[in-house]
Amino acid sequence: MKNLNKENIIGVTALLVHAAKIDEQYSNKEKDLIKEFIDSYLKDEDNDKILKDAEKLENNSNQLLNFTNILKKESDEVKSDIIKHLWQIIISDKSIDQYESNLMRRVCGLIYFSDKMSAEIKLQLLNNK
Repeated sequence: MKNLNKENIIGVTALLVHAAKIDEQYSNKEKDLIKEFIDSYLKDEDNDKILKDAEKLENNSNQLLNFTNILKKESDEVKSDIIKHLWQIIISDKSIDQYESNLMRRVCGLIYFSDKMSAEIKLQLLNNK
């Protein structure tokens, strides 16, 4: 299932960083969740370095498209996993603002992932808290 290469992981990680920063509070808890994502795809890599590279990439890019293009051709299983990680980051501070909701709708549209499936993932995560 997990077949993204290192470069793509950095791009997706930048998307996760973007989601974490959108509410202007980029917490250590969010960074830890992002590192868990990196570990789930790249076991033997330095996740601190990958996170730093992704933060740089996110800082220098004002286009979500750069990060979502990577995911368009991926399987629904991979997309679902990415959406799950995005929601984990967004709900980690126990509030979902309009910018975060809007980001998720835009990402789902850009990667051709159903809003209904995204909502189901969000509900599942909220119910497991």
